[in-house]
Amino acid sequence: MHYVESKSILSANNGMNLYRGCTHGCIYCDSRSKVYGMNHKFEDIEVKQNSLELLKKELIKRKPSMIGTGAMTDPYIPLEKHLQYVRNALKLIYKYGFGFTCITKSDLILRDLDLLKKINEKSKAVVQMTLTTADDDLCTILEPNVCKTSRRVEVLNELNDEGIPTVVWLCPILPYINDTQENITSIIDYCIDANVKGILCFEMGLTLREGNRQYFYSKLDESFPGLKDKYIEKFGNNYSIPSPNNHKLMDIFQKRTSGAGILNNADEIFEYLHDFPQKSYQSTLTFK
Repeated sequence: MHYVESKSILSANNGMNLYRGCTHGCIYCDSRSKVYGMNHKFEDIEVKQNSLELLKKELIKRKPSMIGTGAMTDPYIPLEKHLQYVRNALKLIYKYGFGFTCITKSDLILRDLDLLKKINEKSKAVVQMTLTTADDDLCTILEPNVCKTSRRVEVLNELNDEGIPTVVWLCPILPYINDTQENITSIIDYCIDANVKGILCFEMGLTLREGNRQYFYSKLDESFPGLKDKYIEKFGNNYSIPSPNNHKLMDIFQKRTSGAGILNNADEIFEYLHDFPQKSYQSTLTFK
């Protein structure tokens, strides 16, 4: 871990990253790619020590809307348990009448359930949870340093019980590893039981580029001997790595989600995630 002073904290679209880097150890992580220009070891977490200061200034200036985090770094990495940057950011988001959404794989988010509920009552809070494999043993290989899928499903159910809407990221799906009908069907079953609002799935496969490709291949050598050679022969240096089972699995995905009334169109889901309740904005005018 190391601290830095940041010049900004919110993007033009209200995206926020309090940390940079991750220790979850997911073997497929795109954030390792060199294109992002990270100049430190991926596991050496960069902490933006002035981020809360910057966030407060931005929230005061901006029209209330949804604040999102987790696109590049899971906000609930183990360091957050002690540093509490996310928790303190949630307090500011609630105070100034904004909404909140995040992408995570961690059950640490339940620590902040009290604030999520307050935000959701005042405006809107949505939790996005990544599920890639229904098998816990396989999960510990693909995503070794974060809670297993079964625990994430418990989190989804608890959030549903508490009235917090959820969206699931069903990706990536790794060719010859978790691209099976049994896996996809099981994850969708979990989502139906947890009453998720939508499931994001950008076809069955993954993306690889310089940086994350090398790391991914090294992990294939450790846990799936011989599979790296199959990838190289089949996909070369392609960015897009589609599953040979893509069409069959996407057909299952579309039919099962549509039948269950779960949103499955990415544009519609992103529109839902970005939509800020207008009545919440009106209620903040007197507050400010």
